[in-house]
Amino acid sequence: MTLWLYGLIPHLKAFHIVTLAVWCAGLFALPLMLARHEPAIGPADYSRIRRASHYSYTFVVTPAAVLAIASGTALVFLREVFVPWMFAKLVFVAFLVIFHAWLGHVLVTVAETEGRHTPPEPTAPMLILLAPVVVILALVLGKPDLGQIPMPDWLSQPQGRQLPFDVPRR
Repeated sequence: MTLWLYGLIPHLKAFHIVTLAVWCAGLFALPLMLARHEPAIGPADYSRIRRASHYSYTFVVTPAAVLAIASGTALVFLREVFVPWMFAKLVFVAFLVIFHAWLGHVLVTVAETEGRHTPPEPTAPMLILLAPVVVILALVLGKPDLGQIPMPDWLSQPQGRQLPFDVPRR
């Protein structure tokens, strides 16, 4: 790796942490915002809350998610962190992505479904979200040795096979 990339790693890591904090904060805030989607509160307030939750999801939370995942992917390759705890962390990041997509679905359902649609109570989604966030923090901060967990050979050793598609040649 070239020398200028080593100097870039701390900045990229700080950027990753900031975007991850914004993403997770948004994932925790949106269920609370959705809980305020009561048509009984009045049309003006309902419209304001609906727009705020939509714009928060579209212009803050989703870009933060994309940037957090992109910077995290770059860090994995720059730091060459190909260890079992990182792969376990990526599984729980996938849970965050699934939760993010579910929130988007709920936002669209609340905004575009005619008639009354009651969003879910915020307690259950926030507790569900808390689990992968805590596990990710434990994996990143603890960096546990997960090497003793039995893995199939096809996951832990090169197989010496060709890819199932042609690789373009230069």
